[in-house]
Amino acid sequence: MSLAGLFSLAGDIALVTGAGRGLGFEIARAMAAAGATVILSGRDADRLGQAADTIANEGGKAIALPFDMTDAEQTRAAFAAIARDHGGLDIVVSNAGMRNRKPLEQFSDAELSEMVEVNLVATYRLAREAARLMRERQKGRLIIVTSIAGHVARPNDAVYAGCKHGLTGMMRALAAEYGPHGITSNAIAPGVFATEANEALLAAPETAAALSGRSFLGRLGRPAEIAGAAVFLASPAASFITGHVLTIDGGLTAKM
Repeated sequence: MSLAGLFSLAGDIALVTGAGRGLGFEIARAMAAAGATVILSGRDADRLGQAADTIANEGGKAIALPFDMTDAEQTRAAFAAIARDHGGLDIVVSNAGMRNRKPLEQFSDAELSEMVEVNLVATYRLAREAARLMRERQKGRLIIVTSIAGHVARPNDAVYAGCKHGLTGMMRALAAEYGPHGITSNAIAPGVFATEANEALLAAPETAAALSGRSFLGRLGRPAEIAGAAVFLASPAASFITGHVLTIDGGLTAKM
């Protein structure tokens, strides 16, 4: 296989959640550029439509499929539509999530349940439905976007960090469960990226400077810098990689 072929996703059908903006959009955009037909999902239909139009204008194949991952019926209906319209699924990227930074004692029971549902349970549901389609072809790529919060800790982030630790455990368990069916399961753990989701955190110049200074590269991640990792894990080049967390953080978690 040629070098270009190693990283080609030509002919693949990929589903990317939380694809309307930020890291999810950049992952979807890169997979489309690598040749995949990309299905963009999320809850904001207008934002997804704009994202799909941007990718199409760049020459990629992109389809908006709005649904709420926390709604079991909507999720099942979305996967039924994918099976009907595309004949199956080759790649799923679970990227959608939420964050609520505050001390644990300030969380209500409802807030705790919402965080766990969005960040953990919904990905179980997504992986389950994706694996059902992938097993029919005896091949597939499950990719979960976790976070460096899945292996380092900071105050006032216990619920989010716990969910991300859970995603790492889930990913490795799925690697064991679905490996015999030709399905790989891996994760990407981003560090601090300059995305819309981090605008509030980075609004204070001293906070942005402090976070930038914690990486070996002395800066925040640019959203497009997540793209290569996702395409790699989805491509033939990563055919013998499973159960792995690929950290994209500029060296932040390696720095003493």
